[in-house]
Amino acid sequence: MSLLDEIAQDLPFLTSLRHNLHAHPELGFEEERTSSIVATLLEEAGLTVHRGLGKTGVVGTLQVGNGTRRIGLRADMDALAMPEKGNRAYKSTIPGKMHACGHDGHTTMLIGAARHLAARCGFSGTVHFIFQPAEEGRGGAKRMVDEGLFDLFPCDAVYGLHNMPGLDVDEMAVVEGPQLASSDSWRITFRGTGTHGAKPHLGKDPITAAATFLSSLQTIVGRVVDPLQPAVVSACSLQAGDPKALNVIPDTVDIGGTARAYTPEVRDQLEQEIGRLAQGTAAMYGIAVDYQFERRIPPVVNNADATARALKAATAVFGEKVLTRFPPSTAGDDFAFFGQNAAGCYVWLGNGPAVDGALHHNTAYDFSDDAIASGVAFWTTLVRQELGE
Repeated sequence: MSLLDEIAQDLPFLTSLRHNLHAHPELGFEEERTSSIVATLLEEAGLTVHRGLGKTGVVGTLQVGNGTRRIGLRADMDALAMPEKGNRAYKSTIPGKMHACGHDGHTTMLIGAARHLAARCGFSGTVHFIFQPAEEGRGGAKRMVDEGLFDLFPCDAVYGLHNMPGLDVDEMAVVEGPQLASSDSWRITFRGTGTHGAKPHLGKDPITAAATFLSSLQTIVGRVVDPLQPAVVSACSLQAGDPKALNVIPDTVDIGGTARAYTPEVRDQLEQEIGRLAQGTAAMYGIAVDYQFERRIPPVVNNADATARALKAATAVFGEKVLTRFPPSTAGDDFAFFGQNAAGCYVWLGNGPAVDGALHHNTAYDFSDDAIASGVAFWTTLVRQELGE
C-alpha cells in the first residue's frame, strides 16, 4: 500500500478534526481548547507530551530506535480576531474570531503525521512535534524559545509549513534564502503647541509637521535603501485632534506603522532612517518628537542544508510539482525565532485556488481539506528521509 493510500484511511478523522478546530477558533495564548485536543490526540497516539510551554503550546516527542539525529516540526494553532463571512457548515461559532490563515489545517496535518509515524514508524531518531500558540503577532514562538524549547527539546533542524492559496494542493515551494520579511513596528509623536485654528502663528502646528513627515516617508525606500534590496515602510495609524473641534490645532500627533526587510542590514537602516526623518522634521518645525522602533519578528531565512533536505522530501511526494523559485513574502512569521536556534526551513504547500479572492486574512478564506493528505505525506516523508533507519 502506498503512503497516500495509508494516509487516506485517516482522512475522514482528520477532516472532521479540521472542521472542529475551524468552528472553535481561539486567539493567541487563548488556545486552551485547541491545545487540549492536540495533547490528548498525541498521548493517545503514544507520544510523550509536554503541555504549557509558551502558556498554551504543546510539544509531542516520538523517539524510535537508536538514531541520534533530532528534528522539530512546527504547526501554529491560533486564529485571528476577525469575523467569518463564508457560508459553510463548520463556520466559526465564536463571533469576531476565525481561522483566516489556515492554522486549523496546519495543526491537523501535523497531528496526522504524528499519528501515522507513531503507528508505522519507519525511522530511527527523535521527532519533536511543536504546536505553537500565538503566531499572529502575539509572540508565541519567542515565548516558547525563552521558556526553554530548545533546551528541553534540542533539534538539529526545524521545519515549518504554511499553506499558500494559488498553488495546487499537490504543489509545494521549497526555496533557499529569505522567505518572509522582518516585521517591526514604529511609533512617532510630534509634540507642538496647540492653539486656535484661526491663529496658527501663536502655536507650533504638529499636524503640518506630520504631513511633511508622511509625504517624505517613502523616500527612505525610494532614495536611501539600495534599490536591489526589498523593503517596506508603511504608516498605518494617524491620530490628531478632534473632529468635533475643527477650530483647534492640537498639541500632539501620533503616527504608527510597520517596517519590513529581508536582511539585518536593511532592518537596521529602516530603524535609523525613520528616526532621522522624524527628528529632522521636528527640527524643521521647531517642535519635539518621540520615536520608538519595536523589533518584533526577524526575517525567515531558509538554511541551505535544511532546505536541501526539505526539497528531497518534497520531490519524493510531489515530483515535478515542486517549485524551487518562488517570490518571498513581505508578511512575517515568528518561525524566525526557531530558525535562529536550529537550521530552519519554511515551505509553502498549495491550498488550491483563492476562491472569490479569499487569500490569507480574508473573511471568506478557508483552508482546503484537499491539502491535508499532501501535508501529512510531506511531513511523514521528511521524517523518514531525515531519520533513515
